[in-house]
Amino acid sequence: MSNIYSFPPLASPAAQRLILGSMPGKASLSAQQYYAHPRNHFWRFMALILGVPESESYEERCHALLATQTALWDVLKVCTRSSSLDSDIDESSIVANDFGTFLSAHPGIKCIYFNGAKAESVYRRYVRPCLSPQLACIETQRLPSTSPANAGIPFETKLQQWQVITRSA
Repeated sequence: MSNIYSFPPLASPAAQRLILGSMPGKASLSAQQYYAHPRNHFWRFMALILGVPESESYEERCHALLATQTALWDVLKVCTRSSSLDSDIDESSIVANDFGTFLSAHPGIKCIYFNGAKAESVYRRYVRPCLSPQLACIETQRLPSTSPANAGIPFETKLQQWQVITRSA
């Protein structure tokens, strides 16, 4: 297995909420776009919750997401993984992104939302202990993964749980 690398953050100085995935899947890495898998619900949720136009180009969706004061990134900077599944991430290969610098540069972020359990667990294990007390106390909340692999939770239930992101901006 070779190393895979996440994308740069999608953020503006006005960001008030941060949504974190774990590491882009194969479809996203191939397209060089966040949440590019056609069955991933992320962009559909952003359309229904924040009014981000789902049918627009990737660049236009990103611009619209930024206009909602939402930032997007992944917890992992580098890892090895044999598939797109979070469960296949080799724990010994994990390198987290630099959240100390990112959060210091985006002081308006009031809440961090995790897109799935793996993003949350990796953040709590590899990121939070390295943050200053001021940054470590930013509120966090885990949401159900938007991945097509998370088929055990109905779309409507996931959507309802994702509605919470509107309270932080």
